[in-house]
Amino acid sequence: MKESVDIGLPPLAQPFSWAIKAAGLLFTTHGPVLADGSIQTGSIEQQTRTTLENVQRAVEAAGAQLSDVAQVLIYMTDESDMPAIDSVYREFFMPPYPNRSSVAVRSLVAPGMRVEMVVYAALER
Repeated sequence: MKESVDIGLPPLAQPFSWAIKAAGLLFTTHGPVLADGSIQTGSIEQQTRTTLENVQRAVEAAGAQLSDVAQVLIYMTDESDMPAIDSVYREFFMPPYPNRSSVAVRSLVAPGMRVEMVVYAALER
């Protein structure tokens, strides 16, 4: 059985949930969405920090911590942003780091959005 996790961000217009708990795991995807639902369109560092703050909010709302994150999939619109993304990422994750895949894509759905992350975390049963 799956359960939606309220993470405090505004409801979505699209048909998906901010975070879902199922089978002892947390499934969550975030971009640089601000508390009012608008998109942070600043520098890649600002967008990455906002994205990871949203990830942290979702993980904690599910009763876990960032050290419980097992995998992160990063989508970015410019592969040259990877060093800046890594720099901010290290502020949130410590060794042993989650398993990770990073992919450069042509664009993301929201105009001005340069990074999006899919995250899987282990939850206490």
